[in-house]
Amino acid sequence: MIVGKNHTMVKKPALPEFRMLEKYGIPPLPYGIAKTPGEAVKIAEKIGYPVALKLISPNVTHKTDVGGVKIGIKDKKRLLHAYEDILEGAKKYGVEGVLVQKMARKGIELIIGGKKDPQFGHMIVLGIGGVYVEIFKDVTARICPITRKDVREMVGELRSHPLITGIRGMQPINLNKLYSLMVKTSKMLVNEDIKELDLNPVIFDSAGYDVVDVRFVK
Repeated sequence: MIVGKNHTMVKKPALPEFRMLEKYGIPPLPYGIAKTPGEAVKIAEKIGYPVALKLISPNVTHKTDVGGVKIGIKDKKRLLHAYEDILEGAKKYGVEGVLVQKMARKGIELIIGGKKDPQFGHMIVLGIGGVYVEIFKDVTARICPITRKDVREMVGELRSHPLITGIRGMQPINLNKLYSLMVKTSKMLVNEDIKELDLNPVIFDSAGYDVVDVRFVK
């Protein structure tokens, strides 16, 4: 099951979170699902190194806590070692497979999230993401549905907005892509009646973005 470098699906992806992203025009990083080390090698050679490996298990929410994520894998030898390392660390939890995914671009890490509030309905959140989301708690929210104007206002409300709009010679991220992604995510939250959603991190640069990880609860 491989999604090609141009984000065109060669075979229908098996992971429901990726199917949902595709449904709303949000391309996941090129990836495939491996059941064996040999399959992992074939997928990596198809999408191109470097790649990341991620555990697929219904019993593990935070994959990094059990050694279920390996990044920056540059060749076959390292891939095979990382694959076996993931299986060894997660064998007591049950393993459905290993996601082999193209490494993301370098850039600004954002979180785009959402939840269904019992009083206000669906809400969407934007903030600084990755490992810093819990440290800085720099986020802003809106009630869905939202417009591009709402997203522009949300960016301005973040303390860290100079990282997004450009500072001291840094190029701004592709704001048009951010506006589009936020509006699509808002529609997804409402149309799919999602209770909780995290796209984290979404890595932006001046050209576009890569959705690194997605989690949702319906």
